[in-house]
Amino acid sequence: MPAPISSEDPTRTTRDPVAGADPNRALDCLFVNAPLRDYTLRPRVNDYTLPVLGMGYIATHAAQHGFNVGILDAEAHGLGIRHTADIINELRPRWAAFNLLAPTYVLTARIAAALDPAIMLMAGGHHAKADPRRVLADPRFARLRALVIGEGETRVTALLGDVHRRRELPKVMWRDRLLGTVAAGIPPRGDTARWLAPDIDTLTLDRRYLTQDPFPAADGRTEANLVCSRGCPYECTFCGAAASMNPEVSIRTRTPENVIAEMHQLNTDHGCTAFRAVDDLFLGARRIIHPALDAFAAERIGERYVWDATGRINVLHREDDTVLERLRANGLREVALGIESGSTRILHAMDKRITPDMTLEVARRLLEKGISVKGYFILGYPDETRDDALATLAHIRELWALSDRLDGTFRASAFTFRPYPGSPVFDHLVQQGWDPDAMQTYQDIDLTDHGTVESMRQRDEFNFGTGQQFGEVPLGQLYAWLAGISREQHHRNATTPQEVTA
Repeated sequence: MPAPISSEDPTRTTRDPVAGADPNRALDCLFVNAPLRDYTLRPRVNDYTLPVLGMGYIATHAAQHGFNVGILDAEAHGLGIRHTADIINELRPRWAAFNLLAPTYVLTARIAAALDPAIMLMAGGHHAKADPRRVLADPRFARLRALVIGEGETRVTALLGDVHRRRELPKVMWRDRLLGTVAAGIPPRGDTARWLAPDIDTLTLDRRYLTQDPFPAADGRTEANLVCSRGCPYECTFCGAAASMNPEVSIRTRTPENVIAEMHQLNTDHGCTAFRAVDDLFLGARRIIHPALDAFAAERIGERYVWDATGRINVLHREDDTVLERLRANGLREVALGIESGSTRILHAMDKRITPDMTLEVARRLLEKGISVKGYFILGYPDETRDDALATLAHIRELWALSDRLDGTFRASAFTFRPYPGSPVFDHLVQQGWDPDAMQTYQDIDLTDHGTVESMRQRDEFNFGTGQQFGEVPLGQLYAWLAGISREQHHRNATTPQEVTA
Protein backbone atom coordinates (compact mmCIF):
# COMPACT_ATOMS: atom_id res chain seq x y z
CA MET A 1 0.00 0.00 0.00
CA PRO A 2 1.25 3.53 -0.59
CA ALA A 3 3.31 5.13 2.13
CA PRO A 4 2.01 8.37 3.62
CA ILE A 5 3.24 11.55 1.97
CA SER A 6 5.22 13.64 4.42
CA SER A 7 3.84 17.14 4.83
CA GLU A 8 7.43 18.34 5.01
CA ASP A 9 8.75 16.52 1.89
CA PRO A 10 9.74 19.20 -0.67
CA THR A 11 10.42 16.63 -3.39
CA ARG A 12 6.77 15.74 -3.89
CA THR A 13 4.75 17.75 -6.41
CA THR A 14 1.42 19.14 -5.33
CA ARG A 15 -0.57 16.96 -7.74
CA ASP A 16 0.88 13.71 -6.36
CA PRO A 17 -1.65 13.39 -3.54
CA VAL A 18 -4.61 14.07 -5.82
CA ALA A 19 -6.30 10.90 -7.05
CA GLY A 20 -8.25 10.57 -10.28
CA ALA A 21 -7.97 14.02 -11.88
CA ASP A 22 -6.83 14.59 -15.45
CA PRO A 23 -3.76 16.88 -15.13
CA ASN A 24 -4.24 18.14 -18.68
CA ARG A 25 -7.66 19.68 -18.05
CA ALA A 26 -8.90 22.44 -15.81
CA LEU A 27 -10.03 21.00 -12.49
CA ASP A 28 -13.77 21.39 -11.94
CA CYS A 29 -13.81 20.12 -8.38
CA LEU A 30 -11.34 18.85 -5.80
CA PHE A 31 -13.00 16.73 -3.09
CA VAL A 32 -11.07 17.12 0.14
CA ASN A 33 -11.01 14.70 3.07
CA ALA A 34 -9.39 16.53 5.99
CA PRO A 35 -6.91 14.75 8.28
CA LEU A 36 -7.98 13.57 11.72
CA ARG A 37 -5.23 15.72 13.16
CA ASP A 38 -2.61 18.18 11.94
CA TYR A 39 0.22 15.85 10.95
CA THR A 40 2.80 18.61 10.91
CA LEU A 41 2.57 18.47 14.72
CA ARG A 42 2.94 14.70 15.00
CA PRO A 43 3.47 12.48 11.93
CA ARG A 44 1.41 9.38 11.27
CA VAL A 45 2.67 6.12 12.73
CA ASN A 46 0.72 3.79 10.44
CA ASP A 47 0.24 3.47 6.70
CA TYR A 48 -3.44 2.61 6.31
CA THR A 49 -6.73 4.38 6.80
CA LEU A 50 -10.26 3.68 5.63
CA PRO A 51 -10.86 4.83 2.03
CA VAL A 52 -13.27 7.68 1.34
CA LEU A 53 -15.80 5.52 -0.48
CA GLY A 54 -18.58 8.11 -0.32
CA MET A 55 -16.43 10.75 -1.97
CA GLY A 56 -15.37 8.17 -4.53
CA TYR A 57 -18.97 7.54 -5.54
CA ILE A 58 -19.66 11.27 -5.89
CA ALA A 59 -16.47 11.85 -7.89
CA THR A 60 -17.30 8.93 -10.19
CA HIS A 61 -20.81 10.26 -10.84
CA ALA A 62 -19.48 13.74 -11.61
CA ALA A 63 -16.83 12.34 -13.98
CA GLN A 64 -19.47 10.31 -15.82
CA HIS A 65 -21.19 13.62 -16.55
CA GLY A 66 -18.06 15.13 -18.07
CA PHE A 67 -16.47 16.96 -15.14
CA ASN A 68 -12.77 16.73 -14.30
CA VAL A 69 -12.60 15.96 -10.59
CA GLY A 70 -10.11 14.54 -8.11
CA ILE A 71 -9.86 13.57 -4.47
CA LEU A 72 -7.31 14.89 -2.01
CA ASP A 73 -7.34 12.46 0.92
CA ALA A 74 -5.24 14.38 3.42
CA GLU A 75 -5.86 11.74 6.08
CA ALA A 76 -4.56 8.89 3.93
CA HIS A 77 -1.45 10.89 3.04
CA GLY A 78 -0.85 12.22 6.56
CA LEU A 79 -0.85 15.85 5.42
CA GLY A 80 -0.75 18.92 7.62
CA ILE A 81 -3.42 21.61 7.56
CA ARG A 82 -1.29 24.27 5.90
CA HIS A 83 0.07 21.87 3.31
CA THR A 84 -3.44 20.69 2.42
CA ALA A 85 -4.60 24.27 1.87
CA ASP A 86 -1.48 25.04 -0.19
CA ILE A 87 -2.16 22.08 -2.50
CA ILE A 88 -5.74 23.24 -3.11
CA ASN A 89 -4.68 26.84 -3.74
CA GLU A 90 -1.98 25.84 -6.19
CA LEU A 91 -4.32 23.57 -8.16
CA ARG A 92 -7.03 26.28 -8.20
CA PRO A 93 -10.10 24.07 -8.83
CA ARG A 94 -13.39 25.82 -9.62
CA TRP A 95 -14.84 24.09 -6.56
CA ALA A 96 -13.41 22.63 -3.38
CA ALA A 97 -15.82 20.19 -1.72
CA PHE A 98 -15.47 19.01 1.87
CA ASN A 99 -16.74 16.01 3.81
CA LEU A 100 -17.75 17.36 7.23
CA LEU A 101 -17.33 14.88 10.07
CA ALA A 102 -17.52 15.76 13.75
CA PRO A 103 -13.91 14.75 14.61
CA THR A 104 -12.44 16.67 11.66
CA TYR A 105 -14.82 19.61 11.50
CA VAL A 106 -12.47 22.16 13.08
CA LEU A 107 -9.53 21.09 10.89
CA THR A 108 -11.74 21.22 7.80
CA ALA A 109 -12.90 24.73 8.71
CA ARG A 110 -9.28 25.85 9.07
CA ILE A 111 -8.48 24.52 5.60
CA ALA A 112 -11.55 26.21 4.09
CA ALA A 113 -10.66 29.54 5.67
CA ALA A 114 -7.17 29.41 4.14
CA LEU A 115 -8.34 28.98 0.54
CA ASP A 116 -8.23 31.51 -2.27
CA PRO A 117 -11.56 33.43 -2.37
CA ALA A 118 -11.85 32.61 -6.08
CA ILE A 119 -12.41 28.93 -5.25
CA MET A 120 -16.09 28.14 -4.68
CA LEU A 121 -16.80 25.99 -1.62
CA MET A 122 -19.37 23.28 -0.99
CA ALA A 123 -19.66 20.80 1.87
CA GLY A 124 -21.63 17.73 2.89
CA GLY A 125 -21.25 14.76 5.20
CA HIS A 126 -22.78 13.70 8.49
CA HIS A 127 -21.86 16.84 10.42
CA ALA A 128 -23.47 19.00 7.75
CA LYS A 129 -26.67 17.05 8.23
CA ALA A 130 -26.48 16.98 12.04
CA ASP A 131 -25.97 20.72 12.54
CA PRO A 132 -26.34 22.66 9.25
CA ARG A 133 -27.15 26.05 10.80
CA ARG A 134 -24.03 25.86 12.95
CA VAL A 135 -21.94 25.24 9.83
CA LEU A 136 -23.59 28.08 7.91
CA ALA A 137 -23.01 30.46 10.83
CA ASP A 138 -19.31 29.56 11.11
CA PRO A 139 -17.24 32.54 9.82
CA ARG A 140 -14.64 30.11 8.50
CA PHE A 141 -17.29 28.87 6.07
CA ALA A 142 -18.52 32.37 5.19
CA ARG A 143 -17.88 31.70 1.49
CA LEU A 144 -19.74 28.40 1.40
CA ARG A 145 -21.90 28.33 -1.72
CA ALA A 146 -23.78 25.10 -0.98
CA LEU A 147 -24.29 22.76 1.97
CA VAL A 148 -25.53 19.42 0.63
CA ILE A 149 -27.55 17.41 3.15
CA GLY A 150 -27.65 13.64 2.55
CA GLU A 151 -26.43 11.57 -0.40
CA GLY A 152 -24.62 13.81 -2.82
CA GLU A 153 -24.10 12.17 -6.21
CA THR A 154 -26.90 13.80 -8.19
CA ARG A 155 -26.98 17.20 -6.51
CA VAL A 156 -23.21 17.73 -6.46
CA THR A 157 -23.06 16.96 -10.16
CA ALA A 158 -25.87 19.47 -10.79
CA LEU A 159 -24.04 22.15 -8.77
CA LEU A 160 -20.83 21.60 -10.74
CA GLY A 161 -22.80 22.40 -13.86
CA ASP A 162 -24.45 25.55 -12.48
CA VAL A 163 -24.31 26.85 -8.91
CA HIS A 164 -27.62 28.64 -9.44
CA ARG A 165 -29.36 25.28 -9.65
CA ARG A 166 -29.12 25.16 -5.86
CA ARG A 167 -32.45 27.01 -5.81
CA GLU A 168 -34.22 23.91 -7.19
CA LEU A 169 -32.25 21.20 -5.40
CA PRO A 170 -33.83 19.68 -2.26
CA LYS A 171 -31.85 19.84 0.98
CA VAL A 172 -29.20 22.16 -0.42
CA MET A 173 -28.66 25.10 1.90
CA TRP A 174 -26.64 28.33 1.83
CA ARG A 175 -26.43 31.66 3.60
CA ASP A 176 -27.73 34.68 1.71
CA ARG A 177 -24.80 37.12 1.76
CA LEU A 178 -26.96 40.22 1.60
CA LEU A 179 -29.71 39.27 4.02
CA GLY A 180 -27.65 37.04 6.29
CA THR A 181 -30.45 34.46 6.30
CA VAL A 182 -30.33 30.74 5.57
CA ALA A 183 -31.85 29.69 2.26
CA ALA A 184 -32.71 26.23 0.95
CA GLY A 185 -33.54 24.83 -2.47
CA ILE A 186 -37.17 24.15 -3.35
CA PRO A 187 -37.56 21.39 -5.96
CA PRO A 188 -40.48 21.19 -8.37
CA ARG A 189 -43.39 19.16 -7.01
CA GLY A 190 -42.73 15.43 -7.10
CA ASP A 191 -39.06 15.91 -8.02
CA THR A 192 -37.43 15.15 -4.66
CA ALA A 193 -36.86 11.39 -4.59
CA ARG A 194 -34.60 11.22 -7.64
CA TRP A 195 -32.24 13.76 -6.04
CA LEU A 196 -32.09 12.29 -2.53
CA ALA A 197 -32.27 8.51 -3.00
CA PRO A 198 -30.72 7.31 -6.27
CA ASP A 199 -30.92 3.63 -7.16
CA ILE A 200 -27.66 2.36 -5.69
CA ASP A 201 -27.48 -0.53 -8.17
CA THR A 202 -26.96 2.09 -10.89
CA LEU A 203 -24.11 3.87 -9.07
CA THR A 204 -20.53 2.81 -9.74
CA LEU A 205 -17.23 3.46 -8.01
CA ASP A 206 -14.09 4.20 -10.03
CA ARG A 207 -11.23 3.11 -7.77
CA ARG A 208 -8.78 5.54 -9.35
CA TYR A 209 -10.26 8.14 -7.01
CA LEU A 210 -9.21 6.17 -3.92
CA THR A 211 -5.69 6.49 -2.53
CA GLN A 212 -5.50 3.13 -0.76
CA ASP A 213 -8.12 0.87 -2.25
CA PRO A 214 -7.62 -1.80 -3.46
CA PHE A 215 -4.58 -2.47 -1.28
CA PRO A 216 -2.13 -5.34 -0.69
CA ALA A 217 -3.08 -6.96 2.61
CA ALA A 218 -0.57 -8.54 4.96
CA ASP A 219 -1.70 -12.05 4.00
CA GLY A 220 -0.62 -11.48 0.38
CA ARG A 221 -4.10 -10.95 -1.01
CA THR A 222 -5.26 -7.82 -2.78
CA GLU A 223 -8.25 -6.47 -0.86
CA ALA A 224 -11.00 -3.94 -1.58
CA ASN A 225 -13.79 -2.34 0.44
CA LEU A 226 -17.42 -2.51 -0.68
CA VAL A 227 -20.59 -0.58 0.15
CA CYS A 228 -23.57 -2.92 -0.21
CA SER A 229 -26.34 -0.80 1.31
CA ARG A 230 -27.25 2.70 2.45
CA GLY A 231 -29.17 3.62 5.57
CA CYS A 232 -29.62 1.75 8.85
CA PRO A 233 -32.85 0.55 10.52
CA TYR A 234 -31.36 0.32 14.01
CA GLU A 235 -31.47 2.74 16.95
CA CYS A 236 -28.07 2.62 18.68
CA THR A 237 -28.17 5.76 20.81
CA PHE A 238 -24.54 6.77 20.24
CA CYS A 239 -24.80 6.64 16.43
CA GLY A 240 -25.74 9.46 14.12
CA ALA A 241 -27.14 6.91 11.65
CA ALA A 242 -29.89 5.87 14.10
CA ALA A 243 -33.13 5.45 12.18
CA SER A 244 -35.10 7.84 14.40
CA MET A 245 -32.60 10.62 13.66
CA ASN A 246 -32.82 10.06 9.90
CA PRO A 247 -36.52 9.60 9.08
CA GLU A 248 -36.06 10.87 5.54
CA VAL A 249 -33.43 8.27 4.63
CA SER A 250 -34.62 5.54 2.30
CA ILE A 251 -32.88 2.29 3.29
CA ARG A 252 -31.66 0.57 0.13
CA THR A 253 -29.58 -2.53 -0.53
CA ARG A 254 -27.74 -3.59 -3.64
CA THR A 255 -28.82 -6.85 -5.22
CA PRO A 256 -26.45 -9.76 -4.57
CA GLU A 257 -25.86 -10.01 -8.33
CA ASN A 258 -24.73 -6.37 -8.40
CA VAL A 259 -22.29 -6.95 -5.52
CA ILE A 260 -20.93 -10.11 -7.15
CA ALA A 261 -20.42 -8.25 -10.44
CA GLU A 262 -18.29 -5.66 -8.61
CA MET A 263 -16.25 -8.43 -6.98
CA HIS A 264 -15.55 -10.03 -10.33
CA GLN A 265 -14.66 -6.67 -11.90
CA LEU A 266 -12.24 -5.88 -9.07
CA ASN A 267 -10.68 -9.31 -9.50
CA THR A 268 -10.28 -8.74 -13.25
CA ASP A 269 -8.96 -5.18 -12.94
CA HIS A 270 -6.87 -5.42 -9.78
CA GLY A 271 -6.50 -9.08 -8.86
CA CYS A 272 -8.68 -8.70 -5.75
CA THR A 273 -9.51 -11.92 -3.93
CA ALA A 274 -10.56 -10.39 -0.58
CA PHE A 275 -13.37 -7.94 0.12
CA ARG A 276 -14.82 -6.11 3.08
CA ALA A 277 -18.43 -4.91 3.23
CA VAL A 278 -18.20 -1.79 5.39
CA ASP A 279 -21.90 -0.91 5.64
CA ASP A 280 -24.19 -1.90 8.53
CA LEU A 281 -26.59 -4.21 6.74
CA PHE A 282 -24.84 -6.92 4.76
CA LEU A 283 -25.01 -9.30 7.74
CA GLY A 284 -27.48 -7.14 9.64
CA ALA A 285 -30.80 -8.34 8.23
CA ARG A 286 -32.11 -11.81 7.37
CA ARG A 287 -33.78 -10.51 4.21
CA ILE A 288 -30.29 -9.68 2.90
CA ILE A 289 -28.31 -12.62 4.27
CA HIS A 290 -30.34 -15.41 2.70
CA PRO A 291 -30.59 -14.11 -0.90
CA ALA A 292 -26.88 -13.21 -0.75
CA LEU A 293 -26.00 -16.75 0.32
CA ASP A 294 -28.03 -18.24 -2.51
CA ALA A 295 -26.37 -15.98 -5.08
CA PHE A 296 -22.88 -16.53 -3.64
CA ALA A 297 -23.37 -20.29 -3.72
CA ALA A 298 -24.56 -20.20 -7.33
CA GLU A 299 -21.43 -18.24 -8.31
CA ARG A 300 -19.15 -20.42 -6.12
CA ILE A 301 -17.81 -17.28 -4.45
CA GLY A 302 -16.27 -19.23 -1.56
CA GLU A 303 -13.97 -21.06 -3.98
CA ARG A 304 -12.60 -17.79 -5.38
CA TYR A 305 -12.73 -15.13 -2.68
CA VAL A 306 -12.81 -14.42 1.03
CA TRP A 307 -14.81 -11.54 2.48
CA ASP A 308 -15.51 -9.73 5.75
CA ALA A 309 -18.64 -7.87 6.81
CA THR A 310 -20.25 -6.08 9.70
CA GLY A 311 -23.06 -7.95 11.41
CA ARG A 312 -25.76 -7.62 14.05
CA ILE A 313 -25.53 -9.90 17.05
CA ASN A 314 -29.30 -10.20 17.50
CA VAL A 315 -29.76 -11.11 13.83
CA LEU A 316 -27.00 -13.74 13.81
CA HIS A 317 -28.36 -15.09 17.11
CA ARG A 318 -31.58 -16.06 15.30
CA GLU A 319 -29.77 -17.93 12.54
CA ASP A 320 -29.13 -21.64 12.96
CA ASP A 321 -25.81 -23.37 12.52
CA THR A 322 -26.64 -24.36 8.95
CA VAL A 323 -26.67 -20.69 7.95
CA LEU A 324 -23.37 -20.02 9.72
CA GLU A 325 -21.82 -23.01 7.97
CA ARG A 326 -23.09 -21.72 4.63
CA LEU A 327 -21.55 -18.29 5.37
CA ARG A 328 -18.20 -19.91 6.02
CA ALA A 329 -18.44 -22.14 2.93
CA ASN A 330 -19.26 -19.08 0.82
CA GLY A 331 -16.12 -17.20 1.82
CA LEU A 332 -16.95 -15.33 5.05
CA ARG A 333 -13.66 -14.75 6.85
CA GLU A 334 -14.51 -12.29 9.64
CA VAL A 335 -17.56 -10.55 11.12
CA ALA A 336 -17.25 -7.15 12.82
CA LEU A 337 -19.74 -6.85 15.69
CA GLY A 338 -20.77 -3.82 17.72
CA ILE A 339 -20.54 -5.53 21.11
CA GLU A 340 -19.95 -2.20 22.92
CA SER A 341 -20.30 -3.33 26.55
CA GLY A 342 -20.28 -6.27 28.92
CA SER A 343 -22.93 -4.61 31.09
CA THR A 344 -26.58 -5.45 30.47
CA ARG A 345 -27.57 -2.10 31.96
CA ILE A 346 -25.37 -0.11 29.58
CA LEU A 347 -26.44 -2.20 26.59
CA HIS A 348 -30.04 -1.34 27.42
CA ALA A 349 -29.13 2.36 27.65
CA MET A 350 -27.51 2.08 24.21
CA ASP A 351 -30.63 0.36 22.79
CA LYS A 352 -28.43 -2.43 21.43
CA ARG A 353 -31.11 -5.12 21.87
CA ILE A 354 -28.51 -7.68 22.93
CA THR A 355 -27.11 -9.15 26.14
CA PRO A 356 -23.56 -10.24 27.05
CA ASP A 357 -24.71 -13.88 27.05
CA MET A 358 -26.10 -13.45 23.53
CA THR A 359 -22.76 -12.05 22.39
CA LEU A 360 -20.84 -14.95 23.90
CA GLU A 361 -23.13 -17.48 22.22
CA VAL A 362 -22.92 -15.84 18.79
CA ALA A 363 -19.14 -15.42 19.04
CA ARG A 364 -18.70 -19.03 20.13
CA ARG A 365 -20.78 -20.37 17.24
CA LEU A 366 -18.94 -18.21 14.69
CA LEU A 367 -15.50 -19.08 16.05
CA GLU A 368 -16.37 -22.79 16.06
CA LYS A 369 -17.07 -22.54 12.33
CA GLY A 370 -13.71 -20.88 11.74
CA ILE A 371 -15.25 -17.43 11.21
CA SER A 372 -13.22 -14.78 12.99
CA VAL A 373 -14.84 -11.98 14.99
CA LYS A 374 -13.80 -8.38 15.54
CA GLY A 375 -15.58 -6.75 18.46
CA TYR A 376 -15.98 -3.01 19.00
CA PHE A 377 -16.27 -1.71 22.58
CA ILE A 378 -17.02 1.64 24.20
CA LEU A 379 -15.72 2.60 27.65
CA GLY A 380 -16.94 5.65 29.55
CA TYR A 381 -20.54 5.75 28.27
CA PRO A 382 -22.78 8.24 30.11
CA ASP A 383 -23.67 6.97 33.60
CA GLU A 384 -21.39 3.95 33.25
CA THR A 385 -20.22 2.80 36.69
CA ARG A 386 -16.89 1.23 37.53
CA ASP A 387 -18.62 -2.15 37.79
CA ASP A 388 -20.10 -1.66 34.30
CA ALA A 389 -16.67 -0.88 32.88
CA LEU A 390 -15.07 -3.84 34.65
CA ALA A 391 -17.79 -6.06 33.19
CA THR A 392 -16.74 -4.90 29.71
CA LEU A 393 -13.09 -5.70 30.41
CA ALA A 394 -14.09 -9.15 31.71
CA HIS A 395 -16.25 -9.63 28.59
CA ILE A 396 -13.26 -8.96 26.34
CA ARG A 397 -11.19 -11.49 28.28
CA GLU A 398 -13.96 -14.11 27.94
CA LEU A 399 -14.04 -13.58 24.18
CA TRP A 400 -10.26 -13.85 23.92
CA ALA A 401 -10.45 -17.09 25.92
CA LEU A 402 -13.03 -18.47 23.47
CA SER A 403 -10.74 -17.58 20.59
CA ASP A 404 -7.81 -19.38 22.23
CA ARG A 405 -9.62 -22.73 22.12
CA LEU A 406 -11.64 -22.43 18.91
CA ASP A 407 -10.78 -22.18 15.22
CA GLY A 408 -11.58 -18.51 14.62
CA THR A 409 -9.76 -15.46 15.93
CA PHE A 410 -11.28 -12.78 18.15
CA ARG A 411 -9.96 -9.21 18.00
CA ALA A 412 -10.96 -6.40 20.35
CA SER A 413 -11.07 -2.74 19.31
CA ALA A 414 -11.94 -0.42 22.20
CA PHE A 415 -12.52 3.34 22.36
CA THR A 416 -13.68 5.86 24.90
CA PHE A 417 -17.15 7.29 24.41
CA ARG A 418 -17.35 10.45 22.31
CA PRO A 419 -20.70 12.15 21.67
CA TYR A 420 -21.57 12.92 18.08
CA PRO A 421 -24.10 15.58 17.09
CA GLY A 422 -27.08 14.05 15.36
CA SER A 423 -27.11 11.01 17.68
CA PRO A 424 -29.84 10.38 20.28
CA VAL A 425 -27.40 10.41 23.20
CA PHE A 426 -25.95 13.77 22.12
CA ASP A 427 -29.39 15.37 22.24
CA HIS A 428 -30.06 13.70 25.59
CA LEU A 429 -26.81 15.07 27.04
CA VAL A 430 -27.65 18.58 25.83
CA GLN A 431 -31.03 18.28 27.54
CA GLN A 432 -29.21 17.31 30.72
CA GLY A 433 -27.17 20.52 30.56
CA TRP A 434 -23.97 19.42 28.86
CA ASP A 435 -22.36 22.10 26.68
CA PRO A 436 -22.76 21.13 22.98
CA ASP A 437 -19.65 23.12 22.04
CA ALA A 438 -17.48 21.36 24.63
CA MET A 439 -18.83 18.00 23.50
CA GLN A 440 -17.53 18.72 20.00
CA THR A 441 -14.00 19.65 21.09
CA TYR A 442 -12.27 16.49 19.95
CA GLN A 443 -8.62 15.83 20.78
CA ASP A 444 -6.01 13.09 20.48
CA ILE A 445 -5.67 10.42 23.13
CA ASP A 446 -1.99 9.50 23.25
CA LEU A 447 -1.96 5.96 24.60
CA THR A 448 1.85 5.97 24.56
CA ASP A 449 1.61 7.80 27.89
CA HIS A 450 0.27 4.54 29.30
CA GLY A 451 3.00 2.22 28.08
CA THR A 452 1.86 1.49 24.54
CA VAL A 453 4.81 1.85 22.19
CA GLU A 454 4.28 3.66 18.90
CA SER A 455 4.84 0.54 16.80
CA MET A 456 1.81 -1.09 18.43
CA ARG A 457 -0.67 1.55 17.43
CA GLN A 458 -2.69 0.31 14.48
CA ARG A 459 -4.89 3.09 13.08
CA ASP A 460 -3.89 5.17 16.10
CA GLU A 461 -5.57 8.28 14.71
CA PHE A 462 -8.95 6.84 15.78
CA ASN A 463 -8.02 7.27 19.44
CA PHE A 464 -9.58 10.62 20.25
CA GLY A 465 -12.08 12.05 22.70
CA THR A 466 -13.52 15.25 24.16
CA GLY A 467 -11.55 15.38 27.39
CA GLN A 468 -14.83 15.06 29.32
CA GLN A 469 -15.83 12.36 31.78
CA PHE A 470 -19.35 11.08 31.14
CA GLY A 471 -19.29 8.04 33.43
CA GLU A 472 -18.02 7.23 36.90
CA VAL A 473 -14.50 6.14 35.94
CA PRO A 474 -11.87 8.92 35.59
CA LEU A 475 -10.46 9.40 32.09
CA GLY A 476 -6.94 8.48 33.18
CA GLN A 477 -8.13 5.05 34.26
CA LEU A 478 -10.10 4.58 31.03
CA TYR A 479 -7.02 5.44 28.99
CA ALA A 480 -4.91 2.99 31.00
CA TRP A 481 -7.48 0.27 30.29
CA LEU A 482 -7.46 1.14 26.58
CA ALA A 483 -3.67 0.87 26.55
CA GLY A 484 -3.87 -2.53 28.22
CA ILE A 485 -6.35 -3.79 25.63
CA SER A 486 -4.12 -2.39 22.87
CA ARG A 487 -1.04 -4.15 24.26
CA GLU A 488 -2.81 -7.49 24.60
CA GLN A 489 -4.41 -7.29 21.16
CA HIS A 490 -1.10 -6.33 19.58
CA HIS A 491 0.51 -9.38 21.16
CA ARG A 492 -2.26 -11.56 19.76
CA ASN A 493 -2.01 -9.92 16.32
CA ALA A 494 1.65 -10.89 16.20
CA THR A 495 0.59 -14.54 15.97
CA THR A 496 -1.86 -13.80 13.13
CA PRO A 497 -0.11 -11.12 11.02
CA GLN A 498 -2.65 -11.37 8.21
CA GLU A 499 -5.18 -9.62 10.47
CA VAL A 500 -3.08 -6.63 11.49
CA THR A 501 -4.26 -4.18 8.83
CA ALA A 502 -7.91 -5.23 8.91
